[in-house]
Amino acid sequence: MLQRFLKVVGNTRKLWKTEEQENIITPLNETVVFELKYKDLLIGWLKLEKGVWSFAYSDAFKLQSEILPLSDFPSLDKEYSSEELYPFFVHRIPSMKQPKVQKVIRAKKIDSTNEVALLKLFGVRSISNPFLLHAVS
Repeated sequence: MLQRFLKVVGNTRKLWKTEEQENIITPLNETVVFELKYKDLLIGWLKLEKGVWSFAYSDAFKLQSEILPLSDFPSLDKEYSSEELYPFFVHRIPSMKQPKVQKVIRAKKIDSTNEVALLKLFGVRSISNPFLLHAVS
């Protein structure tokens, strides 16, 4: 039991990733901003800077009352930050074991371990929610 605990605690950099995603890493030298939208409503921004992901809600989202906050980000006024990409966004990246996914990665000539590149390529749409995610910088 202790060894299992140490294995989990020692692997906190991959806390929310599946077994197929364990080789995907957050680039430390990239800066990127993604917009998360629902129809015309800007929900918020996902940013990566110096290896740290952050998420914050837009003022437009804070002023509306039809859509609840995302479960990973319950507080409207907090800016969340983590060295690990949040589960809400990790789940937008498909398993690297899928032949179709491997084919797309080869065709687009992207690094299959680069979390930003994979999120840009596969993260726009998700089957698990109606939000769109676009890189804006």
